[in-house]
Amino acid sequence: MKKIVKALALSGIVACSLFASDVVKVGVQAPITGKYANEGQSIDNFVKLLVDEKNKEGGLLGKKIEVVTCDDEAKAQKAAVCAKKLVNAGVFAVIGSYTSGATEAAQTTYYRNKVLQTSDGTSDSLIKKKYWTFFRNSFPNEAQSDFTADYFVNVKKYQKIVVLSDYSSYSNGLGDATENSIKKIGGNVIFRGKIKSGTQNFTAVLTKIKAMNPDVIYYSGYYTDGGLLRAQQLQLGINADFVGGDSNDNPDFYKLAGKASAGTIIINFPTPEILPYKEAKKYLSAYKREFGANPPSIWPVTNADGLRAIFEAAEKTNSLDTKTISDYIRNTMKDFPGITGPFNIREDGERVGAKFVVYKLNDNGTKDVVEQ
Repeated sequence: MKKIVKALALSGIVACSLFASDVVKVGVQAPITGKYANEGQSIDNFVKLLVDEKNKEGGLLGKKIEVVTCDDEAKAQKAAVCAKKLVNAGVFAVIGSYTSGATEAAQTTYYRNKVLQTSDGTSDSLIKKKYWTFFRNSFPNEAQSDFTADYFVNVKKYQKIVVLSDYSSYSNGLGDATENSIKKIGGNVIFRGKIKSGTQNFTAVLTKIKAMNPDVIYYSGYYTDGGLLRAQQLQLGINADFVGGDSNDNPDFYKLAGKASAGTIIINFPTPEILPYKEAKKYLSAYKREFGANPPSIWPVTNADGLRAIFEAAEKTNSLDTKTISDYIRNTMKDFPGITGPFNIREDGERVGAKFVVYKLNDNGTKDVVEQ
């Protein structure tokens, strides 16, 4: 009996010390190394920028904020390890990961330990688990696929459409959603193919596609493969438009495709440099001063908005209880002034109010808005 009482007393001391601590920890789970390192490093940078700002203002509810970063390399197995490390470190919220697969691999661990998680991952499966700990800071595949289908069928009038993806949760999900959206409005998908991400030579699948004489090749994967696909498409003389989904919108696409980038169409959310909001000008200027350039894409910015929403909810509720914060974000927060525009989360954790832009790349790495 004495041992039980002693154990309870010790657990009470631990709980009280955690509650009374003058430090609150925020986790970053992102690919700090590996092929998506520029995205992961930028997510980490933006989180630290916001935390520094908040600490200069007195912290979060009077507590100093510390950032704990774990490199998941955008790999599911390492993401699961990161989740355990960040939980053991005592974080109350986690920003990330960059990819849907790495995000999903960590979700259950955060849910079981009542740790908030927000991510730019677009896969529908992230929301279907109905974890109250998770909310999306970008927009779902379905919103993008419907926009893309309308652009292909009603604006560009493409008659023969090829849809390619890799096998990842995000890319495969977006590819399927886009195919379904196109067919739903009467469009013609003549080929739905998949490639293995990281492959350097896509000649086999592109040769097959060339024989079909498509009007457009749509790729729903990441820029690391998209740039190579575009370059090899032109090398094979395939006279079709090349359209990349949102994760092709990265400066490294141009580095991989070179001058073959010219004419590539990218469908994405408004990227950092064209965001019209007051908060965008403020925070992107601060980011550029600190790190010497804009973020490489919109994803570090949406993740920054996720963290800002968590800070706002904690302050409005005067609480660091994660369920209280989650309930406020889902049920009370309306039109929070985000860097990426009005920030609204549905009760199921889905962000609403998607806006998309069509860009065309130039042969010098710049891009122009052609439709929004």
